[in-house]
Amino acid sequence: MTKGILGKKVGMTQYFTEAGELIPVTVVEVTPNVVLQLKTIENDGYEAVQLGFDDLREVLSNRPAKGHVAKANATPKRFIREFNNVELSEYEVGQEITVDVFKAGDIVDVTGTSKGKGFQG
Repeated sequence: MTKGILGKKVGMTQYFTEAGELIPVTVVEVTPNVVLQLKTIENDGYEAVQLGFDDLREVLSNRPAKGHVAKANATPKRFIREFNNVELSEYEVGQEITVDVFKAGDIVDVTGTSKGKGFQG
């Protein structure tokens, strides 16, 4: 099954192996993600888990967003994403997901959005 978590890229650094080889490393900040909703086949037509990341101030959030996260007893979130191919029995609404779901040596697939620089000629 798929494991997923949301994070924000902080920057790059480097790591030296025992043999002296240099490996570039991306540093990702991952604060605990909150399970906001469980999508089921009966209600939504597909199975997914919806995670929220990065707290948003109450003033910047609208009323529907506040109501959506209130079901999970959480604060409004800046980023809300869904993960498919998950085992729904492993999650419950309001649960915090941390990086502990991954073990050393796990293969990780990362998706991101680049900063838009406009038309460069």
